Amino acid sequence: MKDFSKLEKKIEVEFSNQDLLKSALVHRSYLNENPKFPLSHNERLEFLGDAVLEFSVTEYLFRKFSKKPEGELTNLRSSLVNSKTLSGLAEDLGLEEYLYLSKGERQDTGKARRQILANTIEALIGAIYLDKDYIKAKEFIGKKLLPLLPRIIKEELYLDSKSSLQEIIQDKFRITPEYKVISETGPDHDRRFEVGIYLNKKLVAKGKGSSKQDAQMKAAEEALKVINKKDFSL
Repeated sequence: MKDFSKLEKKIEVEFSNQDLLKSALVHRSYLNENPKFPLSHNERLEFLGDAVLEFSVTEYLFRKFSKKPEGELTNLRSSLVNSKTLSGLAEDLGLEEYLYLSKGERQDTGKARRQILANTIEALIGAIYLDKDYIKAKEFIGKKLLPLLPRIIKEELYLDSKSSLQEIIQDKFRITPEYKVISETGPDHDRRFEVGIYLNKKLVAKGKGSSKQDAQMKAAEEALKVINKKDFSL
């Protein structure tokens, strides 16, 4: 049996409804192998938590950095809520040992696992919101996630390929790159996304990844190569 009281101490939240906490940790693959498990998977909680997380981080950055432009705030937010940062937080909190995963998913320790961990953080935030309220969810984000921001700023981790592309495109052409999902393939536990980057409705580059965010980053890397060619034009 999993001792969730230890996890509650780590996240500094004591749940009134333990089933909400447990549901936040149930991956869809576990139910495929255990169809009689009494709780649902965490995807609805993830959907809710993603919205709570984005609003909370957006509000914090807006209030803290009153002089920064929208583009830089967007980059800072992206660096805080991306899968790499969230999966790292999940590992720090020890969420992995509490996850309900299928045997196959438990053996995978690559990108797919990191995405599951990131999604679990969002589901956990959704569960805190439902069990407590927005203030408590915001408090969790403030204690556990926002302290990572100084290092992100110091090491300029927010200056990724998407950020670089946006700066170059806005400087050269005075427009904003548009990202569109071209295709989604694979089973639910191993989705593959292909994303295209469009400038004035012209497809400039494509990228593939295990999440939409990964695919966007790969597409941005390819787009940077394309637009830096001497003969590139819109």
